[in-house]
Amino acid sequence: MRPEVAYKNDKFLASPDARALRILSEYLEPLAHFRREKIYDTVVFFGSARIREDSPLARYYREARDLAAMLTQWASTLGENSCRFTICSGGGPGVMEAANRGAHDVGGKTIGLNIGLPFEQMPNPYVTDELNFQFHYFFMRKFWFAYLAKALVVFPGGFGTMDELFEILTLVQTRKLRKKMAIVLYGTSFWKEVINFEALVKYGTISEEDLKLFRFADTPGEAMELLVDLLSTLEPCGPSEGPSIAHSAMPGGYSDPLD
Repeated sequence: MRPEVAYKNDKFLASPDARALRILSEYLEPLAHFRREKIYDTVVFFGSARIREDSPLARYYREARDLAAMLTQWASTLGENSCRFTICSGGGPGVMEAANRGAHDVGGKTIGLNIGLPFEQMPNPYVTDELNFQFHYFFMRKFWFAYLAKALVVFPGGFGTMDELFEILTLVQTRKLRKKMAIVLYGTSFWKEVINFEALVKYGTISEEDLKLFRFADTPGEAMELLVDLLSTLEPCGPSEGPSIAHSAMPGGYSDPLD
């Protein structure tokens, strides 16, 4: 019997020996879709999967939906060939659904970076079909959150939201992402109750300057103003029809050559 070629051998592709190929595929497949759909950069929404339309925190669902719609409508007026500032979420329920839904409401493309989990995380129906991805590796999903984002809006959330927020803050603080990024924490009372940022400064674990890495907002209008202030200053996307992957700093003054 003639043996199967390696790239058609499902047993091999699912084995530990092919792990590097599986990891690489979670970089290359989204990249191909982003190029085809002319996605240039994103505004990422993070927040709890448990905030639903009928939950005690339902206002955050409504306001995430409203803000995503406002941003999508504004981005559509930029008159460029590529899709700028496309709304991106984790693709699941709660705040993620609200963000994708808001962009969908006004006819915009919207991205979902889903991941297989034992509970809570199922794709929501508002993600654009061609931009609906399923990841196995958390770190590859985080790559696509970080490296296309020009802005981040973080609604109240739990462990996952905190993990995603501090991942981005660390990359920006350490200048591993060498780009401007607007980071908006939505819901001042929530964030100031659950994280004592001033105490981190008091004990010397972060600097006073680090508090300037993010801003607070309590209404879609406030968040929109903060986001547009930065996004409006960014360079036009030019003739490129592909994603704008951020440079990351490397030792010796070199930069990541991905873009």
